[in-house]
Amino acid sequence: MYLKRPAGGLAFCLFYLASCFTNKYVLSVLKFTYPTLFQGWQTLVGGLLLHVSWKLGWVEINLCSRSEILSWLPASVLFVGVIYAGSRALSRLPIPVFLTVHNAAEVITYGFQKFVQKETSHLKVCSVLFLLVAAVCLPLCDTQFDPNGYLWALIHLICVGAYKAFHKLRKPSSLSDLDQQYINYVFSVVLLASASHPAGDLFSALDFPFLYFYRFHSSCCASALLGFFLMLHTVKLKSSTTSGQYAAWSFLAKVITASLSPLFFVMTANLLTISCLVISGVGEALLVYTERTGT
Repeated sequence: MYLKRPAGGLAFCLFYLASCFTNKYVLSVLKFTYPTLFQGWQTLVGGLLLHVSWKLGWVEINLCSRSEILSWLPASVLFVGVIYAGSRALSRLPIPVFLTVHNAAEVITYGFQKFVQKETSHLKVCSVLFLLVAAVCLPLCDTQFDPNGYLWALIHLICVGAYKAFHKLRKPSSLSDLDQQYINYVFSVVLLASASHPAGDLFSALDFPFLYFYRFHSSCCASALLGFFLMLHTVKLKSSTTSGQYAAWSFLAKVITASLSPLFFVMTANLLTISCLVISGVGEALLVYTERTGT
């Protein structure tokens, strides 16, 4: 069966949906578009919660090798690019559009597998082509076309693809997924905090109209907590299922999130736009099949 571990998988889908919707609400509805502060806050809370969980013995983290930590720093730089550009893009693009462009990161990952690891699969080529065609055609028929939004989405997908490729290149590694995420959190907090003043976010945020409103504070707290629990459930699901089963749950989470988002957030779509979204979904479904069967 594709969807084993239903309790863990459904929890993952729930946290994925809630995290995505909460972030979209803060970024697009409240329009808190200061990514160094917003992402810095999320990584700070995530890092603190992960550190406390480690000290209480709830999770296991081993950071005994300085060379391993330093060798992972390029991935941490890419991680900052992922969350920063993703925040910029999500603030401007509808969730289904953002996820469609995000999925095209598999093109970079497959390119790495093909030319570095010499892996070839005709079915995977087809799936990657579907994802690429959908991402390329979508801006051409998007009735809500936002050039800056698509530019940030492009940067986001490049960082995601490069991060995944780096992760594959690093295997096997003495760093677990939680070790890697802990380093990512610490590095992100330091870098984003240092960049908040030069980027102009630090003082610009003082003029944010909802700065002292309860719904803004509660939404920011919810986004940080949901992001942390999503990370934990992602790591747990990856460790308890095969890559094919995890890919299936990830696909289901994206489909649910993209399908429900127009009910809560404004999105204008025509037949061509919907066709691109469907093509992307077909491409990812084929990718799940290849992961499951190993073809």
